[in-house]
Amino acid sequence: MSQYLLAVYSSDEPREPMTPEAMQAGWALIAALEAEMHAENALLFSARLLDPARAKVVQPRRRMVKTTDGPFAETKEHLGGFYIIDARDLDEALAWAQKVTTRAPSSPTPRGAPGISTGAVRSAPV
Repeated sequence: MSQYLLAVYSSDEPREPMTPEAMQAGWALIAALEAEMHAENALLFSARLLDPARAKVVQPRRRMVKTTDGPFAETKEHLGGFYIIDARDLDEALAWAQKVTTRAPSSPTPRGAPGISTGAVRSAPV
């Protein structure tokens, strides 16, 4: 088995806030997907990330470490979360990526559960 990172990207495009009911439905779909991943012994770890505005950058500076706000990037999307999975091969990893993409609810601007876009899931070996 090989490990893969499924990176889930979120759009910075303005969108209508989700209703509490829609949010609960989205989380239920994600919970079901993760239960399926657990049943198949595929899911090693998953995480949702906070809004990029709350991020910090830690960098070495002249033999010291400096922490600043950021990163600040001119982009329309950002990493919203990820899964680390065990898969037999790239084809199986891509099959899980398709499930991640299609199981979360979406609207005209790609969006799943809070902060998670179903419009872009990228798979890469770990």
